[in-house]
Amino acid sequence: MSEEQQTELGSADILRIMRMLPHRYPFLMVDKIIEMDGDESCIGIKNVTINEPHFQGHFPGHPVMPGVLLIEAMAQTAGALCVHARGTEGSPQLVYFMTIDGAKFRKPVVPGDRVEFHVKKIKSRGSIWKFACVATVDGVKVAEAEVAAMLVDE
Repeated sequence: MSEEQQTELGSADILRIMRMLPHRYPFLMVDKIIEMDGDESCIGIKNVTINEPHFQGHFPGHPVMPGVLLIEAMAQTAGALCVHARGTEGSPQLVYFMTIDGAKFRKPVVPGDRVEFHVKKIKSRGSIWKFACVATVDGVKVAEAEVAAMLVDE
């Protein structure tokens, strides 16, 4: 699929995500975005593998993806939606995390899981955005939170 088709259909591969966000390895937590509905909602994907550095210590012999990284992935998915909606792709935008509310972790995420981050805009005003986020694996809710962020030009 061409870049132009991805933009029209509201999706993003990893190369487009890296044009939207400043995050890089080992802190880029979104591999793909499969849906973007204007500035209203999107679904990001994270393919969890044992090769990720946090699994060395979280936890040896029982790898579990840290909850804080699930929250970060939700925020990155939301940030990509903000950049897409503003049409400011090209140079990565800075997205500052402002708040996390109502974070709940329901089930461990482990290597081999494909996490979907369902992000829906609650409201936006100027450069400040608030989103309701739900992470699922195989259709089962594993985490949820509301996040707010501010988009700032570099």
